[in-house]
Amino acid sequence: MSEKFKSGFVSIIGRTNVGKSTIINTLVGEKVAAVTNKVQTTRTAIRAIVNRENSQIIFIDTPGIHKPKSKLSETMIETAFTFTHDVDVILFVIDGTSKEIGRGDFKILEKIKEAKRKTILIINKIDMIKEKEDLLKLIDLYQKEYKFEAVIPVSAIKKENIEIILEEIEKNLKYGPAYYDIEEYTDQTSRQLVEEVIREKALKFLDDEVPHGLYIETEKMKFRKTKEKQEIYDVEATIYCLRNSHKGIIIGKNGSMLKKIGTYARKDLENMLGTKVNLKIWVKVKEDWLNNDKIVKKFKLN
Repeated sequence: MSEKFKSGFVSIIGRTNVGKSTIINTLVGEKVAAVTNKVQTTRTAIRAIVNRENSQIIFIDTPGIHKPKSKLSETMIETAFTFTHDVDVILFVIDGTSKEIGRGDFKILEKIKEAKRKTILIINKIDMIKEKEDLLKLIDLYQKEYKFEAVIPVSAIKKENIEIILEEIEKNLKYGPAYYDIEEYTDQTSRQLVEEVIREKALKFLDDEVPHGLYIETEKMKFRKTKEKQEIYDVEATIYCLRNSHKGIIIGKNGSMLKKIGTYARKDLENMLGTKVNLKIWVKVKEDWLNNDKIVKKFKLN
């Protein structure tokens, strides 16, 4: 390994639905974070790893900042703000279509100022900005609030300027060894990846009143070979929801919705695991789990 090799931890922070998970998946080149057009998709701090010729960058995609309405929400926000202190660089992602600095973004700026970490401002969704003048005004507003190491306008969905992010991060890292094997792209367990993928598909296909009352738990994950020597994972998972009415929506008429969620989740899992997957999903009601200490504890930092 080169003597000039760099490494470090980078936290991605921002309000809900600004595109953090899309950015992290694009940077890594693998799906490690759930991506939907609904808010509060990421619930835990997900680590993703980018290995470059002269650096290893460990990204931490944190839950989006939002107004807490349950113990789970409070835990999510606590997780996000914890990672403004324990990293080498912060990526602060904002929505490029906004005209001013909102209350949530001001709160994040306060935490960044407290942490005094090198911070790069990422202005996402530039493909939706009609006037260049609007972008320049937004940049000016934020630069008056904090001295950023760089300001990078990007379109995560169109992969525009994404490579520049990696270059700017590398400039701001210290020299040091790799923390993970260069073949790895996440430190999530296979069971956690299963839960992320199933939740992503549920968020994508279900009605707005259902998704954020969902909690996925991998009950079984076993690798085996069939009689024909084909490798396969047997995966069993449970979708927990808050109400019986939600359970009916998740299952759908004659099981159609659950089958749809399972089919799309299985395809993603087979691509990620590189082998066939036999996926079985059940749906159970667990009322008010959002305030259940035992469950919420699973989303706290280790």
